[in-house]
Amino acid sequence: MIKAIIFDFDGLILDTETPWYEAFREIYEEHGAHLPIELWGLGVGTSGEHFDPYLYLGECTGKPVVKEQIDALFTVKHGALMELQGVREGVEDYLKEAQAKGIRIGLASSSPRAWVESYLKQHGLFEYFEVIKTADDVLRIKPDPELYLAASEALGVAPAEAAAFEDSPNGVRAAVSAGLYSVIVPNPLTAQLAFDAYDLRLDSMADLSLGEVLKRLEQTER
Repeated sequence: MIKAIIFDFDGLILDTETPWYEAFREIYEEHGAHLPIELWGLGVGTSGEHFDPYLYLGECTGKPVVKEQIDALFTVKHGALMELQGVREGVEDYLKEAQAKGIRIGLASSSPRAWVESYLKQHGLFEYFEVIKTADDVLRIKPDPELYLAASEALGVAPAEAAAFEDSPNGVRAAVSAGLYSVIVPNPLTAQLAFDAYDLRLDSMADLSLGEVLKRLEQTER
């Protein structure tokens, strides 16, 4: 029986990832370069060590890249794009349904705590989460399973009693490695990426109720 749900943050609750990519894509275009989605996807849901957009821009242009200048451009572009973003469809409905059913609610994010909590509070979602585990709490972020193992333990459930909701391949790898059920809900950016094994895929959380999702997960062979 599934006793807890654990949400990712970036790209799942709030689509911060598409604006992040689009801002860098515009910067690349302004420098006469192209930013392939496949390369960018290597770093989605994890740290920058898997893909360095500054280094790659320098390789594309053959010129030195001043990170501070790129960051200044990025801040303006990303900020403007983020103003257009709202909580993804169905997210709060799932949180409300979980509360009503007595299902524990956690969050596991590879981002810093300050980033995650600021947006949760801004959108009125912070109080739903009993447990929040971020990059600040672990030695290894996704795709390593440590975040999901830590969140499960803090919620008082076994990993096999929890369902992870993710939008990125790196996030799903972490959830599967930890032993959780896995549901992917890709955003416009991550829908273009290849996913490994998962239990259920939704285009939107509005497609099915949380109860129906958990029912389908519990019917899967493990």
